[in-house]
Amino acid sequence: MAVNPATGLTAAEIQARRSQGEGNAVKLQSSRSVGDILKTNVFSPVNVVLYAIGAGMILVGDWRSAVTTVMLVLFNAVVGIVQEVAAKRKLDKIALLARTTVTVRRDGQDRQVDPADLVLGDILVITAGDQMPVDGVIVDSGKLEMDESALTGESDAVDKAPGDQVLSGSFCITGKALVQATKVGEQSFANQLTKNARQFKLEQTPLQQDVNRLLRILLLVVVFYGILLVLALWVLNLRVDLWLQALAVITGSISAGLLVFITLNYSWGAVRIGQQGGLVQQINAVESLSNVTVLCTDKTGTLTANKIRYHDALPVGIDKAALEQRLANFAASATSTNKTTEAIVEWRQGQKCKIVDEVPFTSALKWSALAFDDAANGMRGVYVLGALEMLQGRLTIDDAARQQVQAWSDAGLRVLVFAGAPDSMTLHDAQGEPALPALSLQGIISFSDELRPHLHETLEAFAKNGVKIKVISGDNPQTVSALAKQAGLPGDLTAVSGPELATMSQAEFASHAAQDTVFGRITPQQKEALVDALRGQGAYVAMIGDGVNDVLSLKKADIGIAMESGSTATRAVAGIVLLGDSFEALPKAVTEGQRIVASIQNILKTYMVTVFALLLLITAIGVLQMGFPFTTAQNTMMSFFARGAPPAILSLTAVAAINRTRLSANILHFTLPAAFLLFFLGLLLYTGAFFVTQRGLATIEMTPEMVGVIERTARVAPGSLSGEELYNTAVRYSAQTALVTFFVLTGILLMVFADPPVRWFAGGSPFQHGQWLSAAGAVALIVGYYVVLLVPGLREFFELVPLPFSFHAAILVATVLWVFLQRYAWRANLLERFLDIPHGDNASDAKTDVSQ
Repeated sequence: MAVNPATGLTAAEIQARRSQGEGNAVKLQSSRSVGDILKTNVFSPVNVVLYAIGAGMILVGDWRSAVTTVMLVLFNAVVGIVQEVAAKRKLDKIALLARTTVTVRRDGQDRQVDPADLVLGDILVITAGDQMPVDGVIVDSGKLEMDESALTGESDAVDKAPGDQVLSGSFCITGKALVQATKVGEQSFANQLTKNARQFKLEQTPLQQDVNRLLRILLLVVVFYGILLVLALWVLNLRVDLWLQALAVITGSISAGLLVFITLNYSWGAVRIGQQGGLVQQINAVESLSNVTVLCTDKTGTLTANKIRYHDALPVGIDKAALEQRLANFAASATSTNKTTEAIVEWRQGQKCKIVDEVPFTSALKWSALAFDDAANGMRGVYVLGALEMLQGRLTIDDAARQQVQAWSDAGLRVLVFAGAPDSMTLHDAQGEPALPALSLQGIISFSDELRPHLHETLEAFAKNGVKIKVISGDNPQTVSALAKQAGLPGDLTAVSGPELATMSQAEFASHAAQDTVFGRITPQQKEALVDALRGQGAYVAMIGDGVNDVLSLKKADIGIAMESGSTATRAVAGIVLLGDSFEALPKAVTEGQRIVASIQNILKTYMVTVFALLLLITAIGVLQMGFPFTTAQNTMMSFFARGAPPAILSLTAVAAINRTRLSANILHFTLPAAFLLFFLGLLLYTGAFFVTQRGLATIEMTPEMVGVIERTARVAPGSLSGEELYNTAVRYSAQTALVTFFVLTGILLMVFADPPVRWFAGGSPFQHGQWLSAAGAVALIVGYYVVLLVPGLREFFELVPLPFSFHAAILVATVLWVFLQRYAWRANLLERFLDIPHGDNASDAKTDVSQ
């Protein structure tokens, strides 16, 4: 049904169309929903595994361990939920502040309404500065210049005449027109472009994938030992209390406390980057940045602020001061402004002079002109500012001026010419069309694109880390290349256009995606395909964008980064939002991500040493029928000193370091050799305790404390055990205490090897910064353990017993032997050589550090 542009729709027509589903009330999330945040944090794959372990502990009657495990898991979830909900609220606030109203003509009157209240057929009054909320067609005689860079990436203005289509998401630069809504809601161009990319995507980092894989393997190990224990309970008539004790120790090998340290590392990183102006929406986004090998970025609105600045001028035939004054007066007098005149006005305040004729700038003309009649201010005649290629037919330019134009163009600057005709007073021909007289060149004017704050430092930081940078834009490749140079990319840039890519085979497309730096005239679908091609080649891709045309590629990337001023859809799918449109947070985020990776890698590789060694010991001692290596209380003590406190200290002392080594490689080089040697020496120590006491080479003193510990843990009445039973149990407790002490000492020393304070300790990990915090922490932990071991009340609580001097001497010898043998095994890459595997990066780095 036709709508009269003069009156617009009536209230009845609006109600009828809205009831027919022809409204614009499409719901676009500005961020993730609270339900989605809760689901991904509470029911992550790792958390589900730990819930299962907690259930298993309940089944065996270990309620305390079950509650501890589940509470730690929930703590992990709460930390993630708090961080991500805070980011959601910030994004929702940004979206609310950015939401504007639109002028619509209804019942013959213009009124301001929310874009969601529009219906099909509404008459919109569009003027300079307005953004189109729906698709429409110009229905009066008005004309518009629209900026469609948020949709296409092209920064050039697009002229719109009566009958032309105006797309949703575009901005009006100049002009005024009535536009009738032809597509609303899900049918509009902007919503069609983003309909498949609105949901936030939780992308796991390589480190998270490794951690999840490792925990699943541990779960299988626990299930395996659990089955063996069930068989032992029925086949070997194993005592139920011993069975429960063994199962508790084994299931405790997967500590939820480990995940606490990992989650806290992520949260600390998010808080630190938040203080620098980066809103972290995805808790692993900071760590994800440290993995980036290719950084893709949009140009218009991302690298640039969509503004230009005055750079310099070359006078021709007049002095520079006079040229600059005329230029300032020209900009101050224009009644129709554009980015160029705004840049001049911002640079220098001129006099508003009397004008008698004017031709505003349009993208078709690529020049603007004023005719002055103001002799008092030295402004008389015609003055023109525009592109040389559009004006060179009206003026002459010498070689020196052309060379300057070329030099500034090569430097990535925008170059215009300023010319005049003092004897002319008109700018239109008899038909009213713009017409210029013969002109004399007065100057060459250069402008620079206003780059986003801290852009240079950001690109330099990424390049320093070996990250390839690619600029992908809807502008022509030459324009993009010039801007890339201005932003600080190397001068020799290879470029390719979207139309060229469209004719290539898949293999050729992938080759250009990897090799070229600048991509121009690229469609949103091609942006997504470029990111996909890079990921397919093994690159870890970050994408930075601001417009609707960037949404698909942001979601396809490993990590998406959006500008605060960008579209709601772009911010909603990004892992990080740059507040204030400043790049300042990104270099710091890369450094913080490297710190997180270093911290988590150190935590995991040291934690897994005692876990693997423990499982091997349980197997070996079970085969030898020598009891069980630890009680539940002893395992709790060992878990704190060997697997709990060291990771906490490593989290606090970690520093940034470039580390491309996967966790699997670290486990192969660091964890497995240390676990095998720890198991071997621990087994000798445990069996040796039985051997020396049975051969009379050492004697266990049966003190009242020893008898009390045995009777209490055995749950028997005082005096009910025979002397032989007491002594044999005392030997087992002494062997267990010696083994716990050895595990604690080596577990603490592993922390020093993971973060070497001096080059001597390098081998398992490279020597990087030489800080002594981890070494000081190791000394404090050793002192703390011996306080527990020597204070009777504490020792008895953890079911430890006093040891004879010979046992302490054996523990010391075993520990020193472990240190030297372990250092040699790491430095010589013994396990890698035995398995015929190329030496890992850690070993190579360690050797390099030692030789320095």
